[in-house]
Amino acid sequence: MKKLSELYPGVSQDADIKSIKINSRECEDGDLFVCTMGVTADRHDFIDDAVKHGASAVVVSRDVGDVGVPVVKVPDTNRELPYLCQKFYDYPDQKMKVIGITGTDGKTSTATIIQTLIGSDLCGYIGTNGRSCAKFTGDNPNTTPDSHLLYSYMNEFLDCGCQYVAMEASSEAFFRGRLQSFKFDVSVYTNITSEHLNIHGTFENYVACKEMLFKQTKKDGYCVLNMDDPYFEQIKSVSNGQVVTYGMNKDATLQIVSYKVYPNHTLINFKYRDEEIEVDSPLLGDFNVYNLAGGLLAALSLGIPMEKALSRIPNIKISGRLDMLNTNTPYYVMVDYAHTPNGITKLLNFVHTLDINRSIVVIGQAGERDYIKRPQVGEVVVKNASYAIFTYEDPRSEDPKDICEDIIKTVKDKYQNFEIVLDRREAIQKAVDMAKEKDMVLILGKGNETYEKLKTETIYFNDEEEAYQAVANRKIREGVTN
Repeated sequence: MKKLSELYPGVSQDADIKSIKINSRECEDGDLFVCTMGVTADRHDFIDDAVKHGASAVVVSRDVGDVGVPVVKVPDTNRELPYLCQKFYDYPDQKMKVIGITGTDGKTSTATIIQTLIGSDLCGYIGTNGRSCAKFTGDNPNTTPDSHLLYSYMNEFLDCGCQYVAMEASSEAFFRGRLQSFKFDVSVYTNITSEHLNIHGTFENYVACKEMLFKQTKKDGYCVLNMDDPYFEQIKSVSNGQVVTYGMNKDATLQIVSYKVYPNHTLINFKYRDEEIEVDSPLLGDFNVYNLAGGLLAALSLGIPMEKALSRIPNIKISGRLDMLNTNTPYYVMVDYAHTPNGITKLLNFVHTLDINRSIVVIGQAGERDYIKRPQVGEVVVKNASYAIFTYEDPRSEDPKDICEDIIKTVKDKYQNFEIVLDRREAIQKAVDMAKEKDMVLILGKGNETYEKLKTETIYFNDEEEAYQAVANRKIREGVTN
């Protein structure tokens, strides 16, 4: 709780401020409503609604007249929001070590790895899989949430005794200005491939937003960079902190000397400061060798002892990533978040190194998102999978049929190993029903998310639960009792 005059000295009217909100429908008694410009809405238009719901004051960037509560006018409410939230919560980001992770793929995995290596009793996590530390787990509306939520979450972590926070830093968050008030102690770069061009317009703009994380790293902080990625030199050139590197390159600070992926673990040989280190990782796939390397180097850069970090590697579990379901069937079912062409290709390449027969993929693409990526996803799936079923995935205001037609645009006249089943539940059931002995069903794009955003509503939907139900349905039909 703060007084409005503590946040804005000299205001003509004072008020008690309990929290900060940017959605008028979420306002309660004592909230400060900030009239930011949203993607499709000017929140100045919702002041009356915010006041009706209990807002005790509003922050605006244009004249709004008498609205019945104190009004504070600033030049730009969007720019104001992060600094206001930072002040309201007494600068929690300056009381913790803040680790930002960016890249097209691997953000969630790397952030989770870092939290595990440091310890969830000391390190919070914010990202696609929500927010968590040892004392609680909560939801999160975005990979990198708006500033009023972000600072609220960090304050929660402080109250739980956390000294670090590992957060996914998305390009959209930088584009929207959600992270402009942050100075990062450690920044991690996984990789860059084309994505989110519907937001950024061009690939160059997309990369520029990624670069902001490294520009906002403290001079005495660390920039942990993937030396093997094609954009390494570009990211290095804008890095403000001390650059440390990981990768197969022999000049990397943490070198990946060699690795061998087994069906249920990966043996890795690292080299750090001329010392060879053998690691038995529970994570699968070559992409997770890189994610672990980046996470381990970030932890070491923060001063976490090598022995302590290595002892925690067996505890790493990344929800929604390479989740092999316990179906007790002669076929396999896996749920994974992979949704970019690069991520899907790497996943399918890995899956086909396992002792399986066919791969059957269920996947869609989000509505109101990167249209350019859709046919690229269609191409990599039909070329790398045995069979594909394209379906809806958060269609929002778009017609799911149109989205699927975009996906198959460049493959429909060249390949026959796919079909469209618009209803995602039916698509999952069909894939499970098709599976024969040693086939692998892969349900991609959503991981452990628990929603689908449809045209007029958001419904509860979880791919893992739907897959288990589909397996149960098949067992009932076939008279299988176990």
